[in-house]
Amino acid sequence: MTPNIHYEKREIVGERLELKKGPIYWLGPDLTLRDSTVIVSAAGRSLVPMSGQFINCSIQAKGELKTVRWAPISLKGCRFTGRFTGNDFGFREDLDERRALGGIEGCDFSEARLNGCRFFNCDMNTIGLPRWPCFTFLDPLGHAAELRQHAWPGLVGRATVEAVCESPVGTVAVTWHAPTVAEKMDTTVEELRAALERAPGIFM
Repeated sequence: MTPNIHYEKREIVGERLELKKGPIYWLGPDLTLRDSTVIVSAAGRSLVPMSGQFINCSIQAKGELKTVRWAPISLKGCRFTGRFTGNDFGFREDLDERRALGGIEGCDFSEARLNGCRFFNCDMNTIGLPRWPCFTFLDPLGHAAELRQHAWPGLVGRATVEAVCESPVGTVAVTWHAPTVAEKMDTTVEELRAALERAPGIFM
């Protein structure tokens, strides 16, 4: 059987945690991590955020960390590095109560690679985003009509942009990695950038 490791009902300060491949890691309930370094080699499906807070921590993805829903965890002043795909940050009111417990503020992703990562119910002015070749749709729901009318190369409009425009309630930003999008959406990085430069609400 796969072992379970529980970090719950405690405060960890100034430590180095290595989440290695193999076990399932339960983060919470009632976990506080402060001024610590979290090195994640485990697959995203092996991380189960329950409830708690990470304060001024460094979170490093050693591989490609996929589809982690951080909603139950409050992230404050944390720095993310490495590759994150399909991760959700910030609390969500449209799902179960546990996912409304967390949040995100004052975090830095500028040295991370994000692809298909969504931010919910937070002030993006406090979030350091990665620059090109990553790009971010800010307020995608507010810009949905304009984004749909914009000219996009390849399959970007029908797939990537449509997915962004159909984001759940509370989505304030979605970040993508241009080379990954271009490869999957039958276009080039250059054509994608040219289209993004003329689109509304884009940070890159």
